[in-house]
Amino acid sequence: MSVLNNSEVKLFLLIGIPGLEHAHIWISIPICLMYLVAITGNCTILFIVKTEPSLHEPMYYFLAMLAVSDLGLSLSSLPTMLRIFLFNAMDILPNACFAQEFFIHGFTVMESSVLLIMSLDRFLAIHNPLRYSSILTSNRVAKMGLTLAIRSILLVLPLPFTLRRLKYCQKNLLSHSYCLHQDTMKLACSDNKINVIYGFFVALCTMLDLALIILSYVLILKTVLSIASLAERLKALNTCVSHICAVLIFYVPIITLAAIHRFAKHKSPLVVILIADMFLLVPPLMNPIVYCVKTPQIREKILGKLLNICRR
Repeated sequence: MSVLNNSEVKLFLLIGIPGLEHAHIWISIPICLMYLVAITGNCTILFIVKTEPSLHEPMYYFLAMLAVSDLGLSLSSLPTMLRIFLFNAMDILPNACFAQEFFIHGFTVMESSVLLIMSLDRFLAIHNPLRYSSILTSNRVAKMGLTLAIRSILLVLPLPFTLRRLKYCQKNLLSHSYCLHQDTMKLACSDNKINVIYGFFVALCTMLDLALIILSYVLILKTVLSIASLAERLKALNTCVSHICAVLIFYVPIITLAAIHRFAKHKSPLVVILIADMFLLVPPLMNPIVYCVKTPQIREKILGKLLNICRR
């Protein structure tokens, strides 16, 4: 799209996979399958936790919150990803772009917060199992969930408004298949210093969550090492495996992408786009699978529901 030097950009252009534009329709098949599995898996988790009274416990409530944030991430990126890979439609209106980045960043912050609170849940369950139920009551869990949602909204709410105040001219090509704050603000031809500072603050909050998760696991490890029985140690650590996998699945692409942008002198656009797409596609896809495989209670309830359906 050609734009005159002083005219304001009316449309932004997203990008698919460079050099493979001719194969977008074929690439759309695994992407559609990944979205289908992710949405089905997270909806299944929510349905099982809601309908099974035996799963009305803090750990499973937090798992339901994780499923909500994963659903939000999937549905936030779904429209532009499918438009690009199914119809080769790269254009997006600025306001639609700002709205998308609000939801993507909002659910990203929410997922980070949920992972933090889940690490606290694991620490309490291992460190103080006798008081676990009395500390994490259903009422407190509901308040924590509401607090996380409000925190996520308030933290990213300024982002679309700070982007709207900027002027966009000459450049309109974004670097991903969806809109991100740090990507969009680089297109501005007016002063974006406020966006840089506030975007860094939001990223810092997410990294603070990661630091607190690591601290939680240091305390968990300290508690586990104080247990005399080796079998009990392994049993305690086994309850954390699913959460550790979820943390790695979520944070590794973020940290890798940040490191590439910061340190790679000759970064490949293809690698950057693939990692960025992985950041939104993989956690919603893998989290339900990991928790179903590693959590017998969830697995048994899902298999039970499936068997009941087959018998009808």
